Amino acid sequence: MSYRNQFIWQRAVKLAINCYKFTRLFPQSELYGLTSQIRRSSVSVASNIAEGYGRRSKPEYIQFLHIALGSLRELDTQLIINFRISAI
Repeated sequence: MSYRNQFIWQRAVKLAINCYKFTRLFPQSELYGLTSQIRRSSVSVASNIAEGYGRRSKPEYIQFLHIALGSLRELDTQLIINFRISAI
């Protein structure tokens, strides 16, 4: 089995694609601000799941899943900030 067969990795890839589509709607002035941050943290989720899957031990894999979870929390925070800025 490959990491590509894992449901969690597939969902993470969809999340990153959706974040890229969503941030296309952001103003050009945000290209190096929230746009970049949101894209990087969303890509990091799937990337860490894949990297962890390739590690030799289960504890290493779990550590990378924790890192992916941290990236999800970053993404959540960035999206909250974006929505609050949009409401101003």
